[in-house]
Amino acid sequence: MQEFTYPYKYPNNYKGSGILNNLSTIDEVPKTFTPLEINNMVLKNRIVVSPMCQYSCKNNSGLMNDWHLIHYSSFAKGGAALIIFESTAVQQEGRISYADAGIWDDCHIPAMKKIINSIHSFDTCVGIQLSHAGRKASTQPPFLEGSRKSIDKNDPSGNGWEVVGPSPIRYSDNMSIPVEMSIKDIQCTIQAFKDGAIRSLKCGFDFIEIHAAHGYLINQFLSPTSNKRTDEYGGSFINRIRILLEIIESVRSVWPRNKALGVRLSCEEWTNDGWNMEDTIHLVEILNQLGTIDLIDCSSGGNSSNQKINLSPMYQTPFANSIKNIINTPLRTSGSNYRNNNNNNNNDNNIGSSTDSCSSTDSGSSTDSGSPRTKSQIKVSTVGLITSGNEIESILQDGKADIVMVGRQFLRNPFSVYQFANELNVKIDYQLQYYLAQRK
Repeated sequence: MQEFTYPYKYPNNYKGSGILNNLSTIDEVPKTFTPLEINNMVLKNRIVVSPMCQYSCKNNSGLMNDWHLIHYSSFAKGGAALIIFESTAVQQEGRISYADAGIWDDCHIPAMKKIINSIHSFDTCVGIQLSHAGRKASTQPPFLEGSRKSIDKNDPSGNGWEVVGPSPIRYSDNMSIPVEMSIKDIQCTIQAFKDGAIRSLKCGFDFIEIHAAHGYLINQFLSPTSNKRTDEYGGSFINRIRILLEIIESVRSVWPRNKALGVRLSCEEWTNDGWNMEDTIHLVEILNQLGTIDLIDCSSGGNSSNQKINLSPMYQTPFANSIKNIINTPLRTSGSNYRNNNNNNNNDNNIGSSTDSCSSTDSGSSTDSGSPRTKSQIKVSTVGLITSGNEIESILQDGKADIVMVGRQFLRNPFSVYQFANELNVKIDYQLQYYLAQRK
């Protein structure tokens, strides 16, 4: 089967699926349908498909297939500005389940390339979420029986494996106790994120998001409820964020400086003595100071089975609003200088200073990371129970976020961008082949 390309030129008045048309008839352009530049990535509107696991890779391979091609391409036809691939494991043991996608081997590249080429043909940007599940790995897909517990490493199905984490603390009574990671294990995982970034570049992705949320490995290191280590990766706040900062530095060393890089954070753990918004603000101040991140993706929860979340529409948007306020104000002169704090802490070493004992997938593929971005260039996204165009527009108009990530609403309707435009009473271009849908 041939890859799709248009057998004709665009009509003269056609701008592309998800882009406003007939601007002369609009008194005020909704911010939802204005473009936004994140580093060198230009989004045609402010609506992004949030990463959502599909649990559809066969034979423990991590290989994407035709399901993923159809799934992601439908959002591109529907006018989304950016589609972020599901949580993709940088190590085989870092998968949430045996059916998860992976990028731990070069064999994963061709299938992803095919999907990316399809999405790009609809003038939509593509990102990938690089992840490691840590203690929440080796489980069943959530829609199958037994999904609330770990699959034992000795299970006769062959679908389980030994899970790891910062400390031997299980997520819940039904989950396996993780093996505490050694320093070498941590170094190998940092290298795996770097290798994943190299492969992402070869695939043709426009954007990488480092998954540091929802109780997966990096989030486990950040939180004092799951990280009880006494070495340089545990204890103090600075030590607990170390692995994230080293992963960011490692990824950025091979991911070109002009390509967008983001991080998803669980801003609030929703449990006593866990990671909270104050911690998030401190971390974002440090990330802002280092100047290597282009997008902060604000989510919450997932690291404690005892979490208590009061769900409501747009319930996570206040987190993004707080981060926007921090980014737009001067940096604090005390307490936020990570490098200086590093030098004054006997247990701390500079980020990136650990000896790398793991082999690289491509030692010659380092890319000059260039100068750090300026503070004003960092963007903020929100996500969580956002289902209408009016909700998206209110968030953007109030300056609470720069982009809005939408998840389950896109599963209900892959053409939700068309719905949002109708709700905001504006006309956007539909996919050419679907032009009849614009007629009443």
